Amino acid sequence: MEKINIICVDDEREVLDSVVRDLEYFSDLFNIEECESAIECLDLLEEFDANQEYVALLISDHVMPEKSGVELLTEVELDKRFLGIKKLLLTGLATQADTIRAINDAKLDNFLEKVWDPQELVQTVKELLTEYIVERGIDYQEYIEKLDAPTLYRLLT
Repeated sequence: MEKINIICVDDEREVLDSVVRDLEYFSDLFNIEECESAIECLDLLEEFDANQEYVALLISDHVMPEKSGVELLTEVELDKRFLGIKKLLLTGLATQADTIRAINDAKLDNFLEKVWDPQELVQTVKELLTEYIVERGIDYQEYIEKLDAPTLYRLLT
């Protein structure tokens, strides 16, 4: 089974803990990593790239010191080593201009507002993981219990 990572980025520890707690559903099949800054996330991405590990999903807050979530997601989008990583912006403070920039420049895959519904977050992550696994040609059978059946059907037919 391939090691597939999900990275969650938020500078507020309580929020990060909450996201990770909501994603516990995936932890038996996916590695969930926590970063408290965009810089820490970029370092982790470098490490995963060096170890040739998959990163399926990057969930990021927007308002953070040093580098915003939109800047982080855009940088990841522009780095050819990270093609295909699904990107989810999870924030309550992004302006309309920030959101448009995230969609256009970072090729954002999804956006959820804080405070989010945990079930909606899990469903969104299921759909994004399903898309990533199918697009990468990874054997989805090993992950089927955590994937989204309608998305899988749509992508395979």
